[in-house]
Amino acid sequence: MSLNYRHLHYFWMVAKEGGFARAAERMDMAIQTISAQVRELEKDLGHQLLKPAGRGVALTDAGQVAFAKAEEIFQLGQSLPELVRAVASKPQQRFKIGLCDGISKLAVHALLKPVLGTPDLHLTCHEGEPEQLLAELALHHLDFVFASQPPPANPNLRMQSRVLSTSAVDWYGASALVKKGSASHFPQCLAQLPVLLPTGHSRLRVDLNHWFEQHAIVPHVVGEFEDSALMSVFAARGLGVFPVNRLGVNDTGTLSGLRLLGQCDDLHEAIHGVWNVRGIDHPLVVEILK
Repeated sequence: MSLNYRHLHYFWMVAKEGGFARAAERMDMAIQTISAQVRELEKDLGHQLLKPAGRGVALTDAGQVAFAKAEEIFQLGQSLPELVRAVASKPQQRFKIGLCDGISKLAVHALLKPVLGTPDLHLTCHEGEPEQLLAELALHHLDFVFASQPPPANPNLRMQSRVLSTSAVDWYGASALVKKGSASHFPQCLAQLPVLLPTGHSRLRVDLNHWFEQHAIVPHVVGEFEDSALMSVFAARGLGVFPVNRLGVNDTGTLSGLRLLGQCDDLHEAIHGVWNVRGIDHPLVVEILK
């Protein structure tokens, strides 16, 4: 059934005014016209919405439900012109980005800094698997994707990518854990300290596992996270020490109590930017690629 919103509007006015006569006067229409429209609505819905009450009308149980929904609908409608005027008078710079699971969100925040001061910026961030985000990018539902590796070669997708950052990885933790670890030589102390790591599907986790093998370290893993920013929150609360892209280190300052445990100049995390070749004209994509 397709709802007739004109009929619903007449019903809404009658319910608000408490009767057909007052609604007709308010709308400058004949009572018979409004009454006929309300009866059509009741016929479409299959239930009586109004019942006589003195010189006016009252809502039935079904009418109360219908009126509540009509109230939401028409209040939204009344606010629409103001919203349209506000947007038209002050256009927003919309930027929709994708963040592949497992990459450093702190580092991505640092890479976004050149555009975060854009006047009237409306930033939308989607997080997900690379395949899902690249599909959204191909359909122009996203403007840009941050990933841990370039997209697979596919001439039909018409995508380009560039390495935006390659940074060494540092280890941070709460003061008490860092003090405890300083008694042992870094990085061997990671075998004794509680360690937080990215989840297994992260490119950084693959590289970390290889790095642990090279240094003959079996880490004491107490937590695994898809979101590096969330991992830093748990680290700041003392759950364990964690690796962080050096590019995002400055953003750890927002979390009190984190201290440097050690630096891995032989371990790096690369962040790639991916865009649709038809979207290269987006001014914020251009700004990031500078």
